[in-house]
Amino acid sequence: MTHVRRFDHIGITVSDLEAATDFFVRLGLEVEGTGEVAGEFVETVCAIPGAHCRIVMLRPPDDGCRLELSSFVTPDHVAGSPAALANEVGLRNVSFEVGDLDAALAAVAGDGYGLVGGVGAYEDSVRMAYVRGPEGIVVSLFEQLG
Repeated sequence: MTHVRRFDHIGITVSDLEAATDFFVRLGLEVEGTGEVAGEFVETVCAIPGAHCRIVMLRPPDDGCRLELSSFVTPDHVAGSPAALANEVGLRNVSFEVGDLDAALAAVAGDGYGLVGGVGAYEDSVRMAYVRGPEGIVVSLFEQLG
């Protein structure tokens, strides 16, 4: 029996919701909605008494999988590992196809976000790079060639 009906969203917790939102909007995602959650529902789901968080839901131009950014108002956020590399267990990257990899890299570099490594090519069909965005989030950007 199949339980999953569709892929809905990826959620990332950040401390600076505005900076993270600006980063992903600069890449081309659009703000779908914003809000706050507090009370019994979020306390139960997150298992965090007193939980209260602000949320921004972003969607890509093709209306594919959405990205949820959340920032806790209470309790204070707990720092992650902002310098994590690809071999650290856990969520390692969120990936987006872009039309022009060099232009996308220039756009985020203009805001101070740099490459984790370099730009790689795979079998003359894909160019890809990891960028370390706000809060240390690793963002994979790739361009289909040909």
